[in-house]
Amino acid sequence: MASRITRDEVQHVARLARLVLTDEEVERFTDQLGVILEYAQDLAELQIDDVEPTAHPVPVENVLRADDVHRGLDRDEVLSQAPAAEDGRFRVPRILDAV
Repeated sequence: MASRITRDEVQHVARLARLVLTDEEVERFTDQLGVILEYAQDLAELQIDDVEPTAHPVPVENVLRADDVHRGLDRDEVLSQAPAAEDGRFRVPRILDAV
């Protein structure tokens, strides 16, 4: 098993990251990073040659409904209810200057 991370290594990484750590933080992070690195070492030792890669840990199925085509509304009927219509389209106030 790899040796635990040292206080000097934590301080070196903190300097590289431009972090100012107190002695208490250095001590705490040394312990915490040591635990993380031990876990990473445990994972690296696993035999996973026969494990097939997956994109998701559990099977996922589409929960959306089918995209069924339905008859739409009649254009003339819809335009007849609009405040203004012109050439088969809604007429709206101009918001941009004519170019």
